[in-house]
Amino acid sequence: MQLHTTDRAFAGSIPELYDRYMVPLIFEPYARDLAQRIAALGPSRVLEVAAGTGVVTRHLAASLPAAVSIVATDLNQPMLDHAAAAGTVRPVEWRQADAMKLPFADGAFDVVVCQFGVMFFPDKAAAYREARRVLAPGGSFVFNVWDTIELNELADVVTKALALEFPSDPPHFMARVPHGYHAHATIVHDLLQGGFDHAPAFDTVAARSQAESSQGAAIAYCQGTPLRSEIEARDASRLAQVTERAAEAIARRFGPGRIDAGIQAHVVTVSR
Repeated sequence: MQLHTTDRAFAGSIPELYDRYMVPLIFEPYARDLAQRIAALGPSRVLEVAAGTGVVTRHLAASLPAAVSIVATDLNQPMLDHAAAAGTVRPVEWRQADAMKLPFADGAFDVVVCQFGVMFFPDKAAAYREARRVLAPGGSFVFNVWDTIELNELADVVTKALALEFPSDPPHFMARVPHGYHAHATIVHDLLQGGFDHAPAFDTVAARSQAESSQGAAIAYCQGTPLRSEIEARDASRLAQVTERAAEAIARRFGPGRIDAGIQAHVVTVSR
């Protein structure tokens, strides 16, 4: 299976750093939120795409009845391996799969869920078409996307700090990919292209991003995401130094102790 560019960037030590730093920093509150939404739908068969290191999967396994089947997929095998090794409170089927070409039968699931993954899909309409195909009639596709980078304070501070370190070629991964797919009209258009003809519901959810220190937050962004690849592409020898500059910028903005910053995302629910 050919890997996407962003998929290759989630390799090496990134899965461990991602799960250790990024998950509690920004993903945990939204994983709880998604799991509660899925549980309220009362599904029997749930498919998760772009499961990453399994934060949503763990919450689904804990909140859904034991009779509900959960299949968790990701294109990136190292991320999936890390998720499987971390485990869940009950059995889950882990499977490598491309969201744009899902290896499941038509109508196989009641719910398809994706946490902060759609922004990475090279062809979003194709991924949405696949999500719709594997949904049973009346089923729901539930996913979330980050709001603008300005409303996600740590990502904004880190991006600006790195622009000062590489002024001639600033790394814009955070603004371009994770925070580059927030416009409702664009999402609606892509869902329509993917065959969803029901109007999606948008729910904007604000939360808090917390870390024990500015250093931990800087490591999360600079070394636990594909932003690391953009830093190393410019000067791999400066990764530690650039991470420290990001930590200093975070400390200047939020203080020297525990970090508490704003984050915001949109949750999208659309029925088949």
